[in-house]
Amino acid sequence: MCDGTARRVRLRPRLRGVAEGLPRLRLREFFCHRAVLFMGQRSGRQERSKKPEMSLSENLTAEEEDNKEENKELKTKDQRLPLVFGVADLKNGAVGLYNMGQTCCLNSLLQVFLMNIHFTGILRRITVPPNASLKRRNVPYQMLLLLEKMQSGKQKAVFPTDLARCLSVHRMDLFMQHDAAQLYLTLWNLVKMQIKDQDLVTKLSDLYTICVQEHLACQICSSETKRNSNMLTLPLPVLDSNSHKLKTLEDCLQCFFHPEELTGHNMCFCEYCEKKTPFLQSMKLVHLPQTLTIHLKRFCFERSASVHKLSHCLPFPEELDFNAVLTEQQSQAHDSEKAAWQYELFAVVTHSGSANFGHYCAYIRSLTECKWYCFNDSTVDQVSWDDVKCTYGHSDLYWGQTAYLLIYMKKHPQ
Repeated sequence: MCDGTARRVRLRPRLRGVAEGLPRLRLREFFCHRAVLFMGQRSGRQERSKKPEMSLSENLTAEEEDNKEENKELKTKDQRLPLVFGVADLKNGAVGLYNMGQTCCLNSLLQVFLMNIHFTGILRRITVPPNASLKRRNVPYQMLLLLEKMQSGKQKAVFPTDLARCLSVHRMDLFMQHDAAQLYLTLWNLVKMQIKDQDLVTKLSDLYTICVQEHLACQICSSETKRNSNMLTLPLPVLDSNSHKLKTLEDCLQCFFHPEELTGHNMCFCEYCEKKTPFLQSMKLVHLPQTLTIHLKRFCFERSASVHKLSHCLPFPEELDFNAVLTEQQSQAHDSEKAAWQYELFAVVTHSGSANFGHYCAYIRSLTECKWYCFNDSTVDQVSWDDVKCTYGHSDLYWGQTAYLLIYMKKHPQ
């Protein structure tokens, strides 16, 4: 919870987040986040075809011929990559992704990334790997090839087979239950690690990274420590400190930035007082990115230690102004920074089912057409804002779609 790097206050080591740059969460939130059974998707695994065994020499010859053909094919694709734009710019409309067996979570997140023209603008500038082997292992390159595949044909949906193989090389098991928030961080970090151009890495970080300032103040001697932390998603609770259901997204933001007293077993050691003392922990918002991802923490532990999904209604606005939500004490930013804190909803990743299994899909607003689409694996339908509002949640609808990730875009980027 607390950090021991301060000059006057030595605190307990903080618990690290899942992804690089992810902030330390409050103690009880951390254990809820780590222990939760990932909200999964419908099962289904394709059987692998059986091929006759070949000798070593035959294998080497066949592999060499395959590599020649693959290099030739990839060279042709590389020549077309500069023409690739966001999926929303395609004349024949948005394209779906076939479910290859429990890949609805991956499909939904890929659509969110590839419908973001700011993200695809970075992808289009990456350095193409020099050979076929490296191309097969490079996640941003395979995402770019998938984007080109979605735009080049007239089919309503395509198979993300090559990207799935690439992700499996990086020990990502696609044929299992996945949590969308966790997979989102994993995909983003893989893209960041494999982009060689540091200027593009900086642009990618600027596009998604949130910055908050954590404050810890001893309630006995008033000594204080401050620390800036970066995160990729804003993990908002949907229950308050008394386990009461929060009613709106704005309430969730207020709860996240509300100061919390660390007492009892959560007390930290104060070096000046030379003992464990009560501390006041608070967070202040420093910077918001162009693409803001909000993670609604719709899970909680029951007395039996099992995980329960919280599906109650939680409205979220189509337009969000952080200056109208947070107080002056809850932000630590210049006026020029806060002037750009006005957002429009870009995408909603929804989950239907329980905490142990279910199905994901994504509602995404085209940045060029300003129309909403529902991406349900291979099926893509144009929808209305009223359809999107149906994902607010409902406690009585077990298989009703419930918003899990909210992605907002700045209305007036700096």
